Amino acid sequence: MSTNLAQQLREGTTKSHSMAENVSFVKSFLGGVVDKTSYRKLVANLFFVYVAIEEELEKNKKHEILSSLYFPELNRRLSLIEDLKYYYGHNWKNEINPSPATQIYINRIHDIGNNQPELLIAHAYTRYMGDLSGGQILKKIAQNAMQLPEEKGTAFYNFIDIENDAEFKKIYRNALNSLPLTDSQIQQIIAEANTAFNLNMKVFQELNSNLIKIMIMLLLSTINNLGKKLR
Repeated sequence: MSTNLAQQLREGTTKSHSMAENVSFVKSFLGGVVDKTSYRKLVANLFFVYVAIEEELEKNKKHEILSSLYFPELNRRLSLIEDLKYYYGHNWKNEINPSPATQIYINRIHDIGNNQPELLIAHAYTRYMGDLSGGQILKKIAQNAMQLPEEKGTAFYNFIDIENDAEFKKIYRNALNSLPLTDSQIQQIIAEANTAFNLNMKVFQELNSNLIKIMIMLLLSTINNLGKKLR
């Protein structure tokens, strides 16, 4: 019997989705304004988030509910490492740390992985389906805005183990709808998906703060240089 979980998740997170898209960093990104310093920090933060999600999904892959939603072809860890090497160099491991908001996100994922694994469905849905649905558009925006070399710095958006995105999303939705869940569990998963959107928003808001700081520094530098020329 179908629970129609895919549609319930989509409808139950509409407001959170809209709020996340209206964070200044996201609006700037979608508008084609991408700061490379902030973007590489986003890549680093996403690396830590996906490592946590994929560790917990792997650990719980035989769970009575999660086993049907174990799709390692979605994993982003290796593609993010490829991007981190591009943005930070081969010493990338020593160059990155999770931001405060990212650390809270990571802690949440590990906590539910240990105590209520079925809620990982919410985090997998929120991140992977978003990446798969809008990935190619975001990839082109990033390439154009940062003038990236062809296929450099955007490996995150390439799902090389998935031949047909539309067909895979259909398979994933069917898997979601076939999970043996109670009504109470469904409501908890929808609530957790909204939490996941909120955690993502906090990460984006930090990046927006970094972007503002960079803009202020550039402005002050311009003013100082102009002042020297006028002396």
